[in-house]
This record gives sequence, structure tokens and C-alpha cells, in this order.
Amino acid sequence: MRQRSGGRHLWWIGLACLGCVLHHADAAAQGPSGGPLTLNDAIQLALKNYPAIKESRARAQAAEEGVGVARTAYLPRLDMMWQENRATTNNVFGLLFPQSTLFSMTGPVLGTRSLGDSVWGSAGAVLLSWEAVDFGQRKAGVDVARAQTSLAKNQSALTELDVASAAADAFLTVLAAEESVRAARANVDRLQIFSSNVRTLVQNQLRPGADQSRAEAELAVANNQLSQAVQIAEVARASLADAVGAAGASFELTAGALTAVPEFTVEPADPTTHPAARAGQAAIDVVRARERTLDRAYYPHITLQSTFAARGSGAETPGVSSFGNGLWVQVPNWAVGASVTFPALDLFSINARKRVEAQNEMAESAHYDRTIQALTTQDVKARALMKAATAIARNTPAERQAATAGENQARARYQNGLATVVEVAEAQRLLAQAEADDAVARLGVWRALLATAQAHGDLAPFLDRIKP
Repeated sequence: MRQRSGGRHLWWIGLACLGCVLHHADAAAQGPSGGPLTLNDAIQLALKNYPAIKESRARAQAAEEGVGVARTAYLPRLDMMWQENRATTNNVFGLLFPQSTLFSMTGPVLGTRSLGDSVWGSAGAVLLSWEAVDFGQRKAGVDVARAQTSLAKNQSALTELDVASAAADAFLTVLAAEESVRAARANVDRLQIFSSNVRTLVQNQLRPGADQSRAEAELAVANNQLSQAVQIAEVARASLADAVGAAGASFELTAGALTAVPEFTVEPADPTTHPAARAGQAAIDVVRARERTLDRAYYPHITLQSTFAARGSGAETPGVSSFGNGLWVQVPNWAVGASVTFPALDLFSINARKRVEAQNEMAESAHYDRTIQALTTQDVKARALMKAATAIARNTPAERQAATAGENQARARYQNGLATVVEVAEAQRLLAQAEADDAVARLGVWRALLATAQAHGDLAPFLDRIKP
């Protein structure tokens, strides 16, 4: 009974796990609202799930935290140290291991060079240091951190634009591929009917057998074209799943407002406002901030210091009891002062680093100019694409109507013995091409709008047009 009960429990657990997997797969195939995936849903999924977005945002946050790290340079430094040692009594004892906290003190001079005798030694110290005057060096370091934060944020915004644009383009590609599949399937259906009619005519000896062979060949070609269209659609769906950060998932898409040809007015783009241009300018600002840091690197440092220390040794000190024969400190000392340090010979290395940064600034400036040129070219290409796509979308309805009429006339003439099977096949190919062109022409206009929005660096106007 216990074995049966355990088996039932395992069976129910297995069913529950299977249900969770199926629920997860079903949820992955739907949009954020639980229904079919819209273009806006695809963009939101990409911004939420795509790894490059998470990476860029994390780097931007890390750069912002770097500002806080740079500001800690204003805080004083407190060093604490404790030592215990056993060392020889050779001439001077009260040994100290290398350290930078306890100030130097010497013990009594002994008239001995014996290596056989040894005593305990102990030391403890607290050193408080604060750089009171730095002539703007720490502020320059904070400015560098802020410039790096600005660069990281602009790079993150550019990544978000690229990811959102890629997701939108993948969505439009899937819709266009599905329209091509529909057109190819419609062509196959027409050719199947035509092939059946030709077969009947050939069997009744009203047409030669060559007509049946040609019709069957045309049908086979159409089936191959349908298979290729289905393959392209499946690949496009896989690319869409990858673009939204859900690789391997399958989505049910809805076109929404994308079925109509939009009316629009595109304003000229300002390439300097594009995230890529802002990131390039931020990279120049980082180099300039580092140059300002080097300008202040040759100034002196004024540091206030105070310390309290105590020593213990095996020496017999009048009036002072030694606990543990040097194991514990017995003589306290304190000191307060200020120190001025000046890197006199650092001038050569600082000048060399300045020359390096000057070349870096020239390189970043050239990269910025190249970015502006690329964005300007991208905007011009997008406008050309928009003009052509609009003209094609206005022309394809007439193309499809004429091709439909031509195909009907060719079949009618063939039925009456006034046309050859070649003419019918050519008319059907023309109709299939016209249907495919008309199906994807509207999406071509939307894709051109997307390219224009990407060139402007802002997808908000594009997304406003597709809202219901």
C-alpha cells in the first residue's frame, strides 16, 4: 500500500511539473497582456529581457557608483597597526617589521653584539591622515567619474535604441514573411485547380499531353516556392524570438494598425541629438576630464597627520614596569604635524601622459565626426527608402488588380482554345508576384518609417503611429 501511495504521489508530482512547463511555454508564446503579440509588445519584451540591455544598464549603474568611489578621496585615512616579535638584543633592540603607520623610534644602545640573546618586542599605533589641500585634484577625479557615468548612460540608451529597433524590424519581417506564405499558398491553390482542369482536358483529348506536363511542372515549382516561403517565415520567427530575448519561443502575432498605409510627415533629423552622437561626445568629455586631472597632477600635496603609538621591549626603563618582558606596550608616544609632498620629477611622466591623452582626444573627436557623417547618411538613405516604399505601396493595388484580370482572361482563353498553357502559367506567375508585392508593400512603408525613426534616434513617433 505504501508503494502504491508513493507511486501515486510521484504521478501527481509529474503531472504538476508537466502543467508548469506547458503553462510556461504558453505564456512565452503570448504577449505581456496574455494575448497575441503586437509590435509594441515585442519592443517592450526586448527592452525587458534582452541580455545586452541588462548588461548596458548594469555598466551604467556601475559607472554611477564610481562617482561615489571618487568622492571617498575627500575622507581622511585611519590606519591601525599592532606587532609582536621576538628579536635579538644586538646593539639596538625594539625591532619593527616594515610598515607605514608607526613613526621611527630607537631603543637604548647596548655594548653587545651577541646573537644568542633575544627579547620580546611589541608595538601598536593609530595614524590619522587627511589631505587638506590638493589644488583640485580630487575634484578632477570626481569629474572623470561623472564623465564616465554620462558615457555609460548614453551607451545604454544607444543599446536600447538598437535592441528596440531590431525587435521592431524582426516583427515586421515576420509579418512580411507570413504575407509571402499566404501569397505562395494562394498560388499553389490556383495551380492545383488549373492542373486538374488541364488533366481533364488532356484525358478528353482536347489538349496535348505536353500541357499537362507543363501544368504539373508549374505546380511543383509553386510548391517549392511555398516551402521556401515557409522556411523563411520560420527563420524570421526564430530571429524575432532572439530579438525579444526569448530564444526558442513561438509567438502569435497581430498586425493591428500595420495593415494600413500610414500618412506621415518626416522632419529633418538633427544628428547631434542621436544617442550615438551623445555617446561620442561623452567619450570626448571623458578624455578632457582626464586631461584636467593631469593639469593638476604636478601640484603639491598638503597632508595633516596625527598619530598615537606605544612600544614595548625587553629593555629596563627606569620608572616603567614591563608587563611580559616586552610582550605588551609600555612607553606611549604621540605626534601631530603636517607634511608637504611635491612630485618634482613626475613632470616628465605627466607631460608624456598629456601627449597620450591629446592623441586620445583627437581620436575620439574623429570618431564623433565619423558618427555624425554615418547618421546623416543613414537619414538620407531612410528618406530615399521612404520615398520608394510609398510609391510602391500606391502602385501595388493597381498591379494586383491588373494581374488578377490578366490571369482570369488567360484561363478563359485557354479554356476556349485561344491561348497556350505557357500564357496561363506566365499570367499566374505575374499574379503571384503581384499579390506578394501588394502584401509586403504596406509593411515596406512601416519599415521605412522605422528606419527613419532609428536615424532620428527616437522610436516614440513611430510607436505613436501604431497605437490603436
